[in-house]
Amino acid sequence: MFNDIGPLELVTIVVIAVLVFGPDKLPKMIQDVTRTIRKIREFSESAKQDIRSELGPEFKDFEFEDLNPKTFLRKQLENDELGLKEIRNGFDLKKEMADLTDAVHSPEVETSSSVPSSKTVDLTKKPGPLAPEERPPFDADAT
Repeated sequence: MFNDIGPLELVTIVVIAVLVFGPDKLPKMIQDVTRTIRKIREFSESAKQDIRSELGPEFKDFEFEDLNPKTFLRKQLENDELGLKEIRNGFDLKKEMADLTDAVHSPEVETSSSVPSSKTVDLTKKPGPLAPEERPPFDADAT
């Protein structure tokens, strides 16, 4: 429960507790806190047992720690039925992002061979007013 508390922090907590509660009341406070923690643990264990009994025998191996998303994902990723490790190892995000950044920041504008040269758009020029018979450009990604 308190695995991440170091010795210096523990000494600091004890000194603050002695200063706040005093040396005469401190043992009673520690007893009250430990009694409360025991009651909470007993209540938690009884609630877990009630839930397991209500779920039935098909959930006999159910663990409440599996409800934590990190634990659930860790268990699912260890069971590599879908080949996720191969996908993860074959995908280099840094390389993909560097390639994408280079493509975006490159000074040359590539035109597709399927687009006629009369319809080539200069991306550096601001669009002006349209002629009365001219339609505005259609952007499929924007709609």
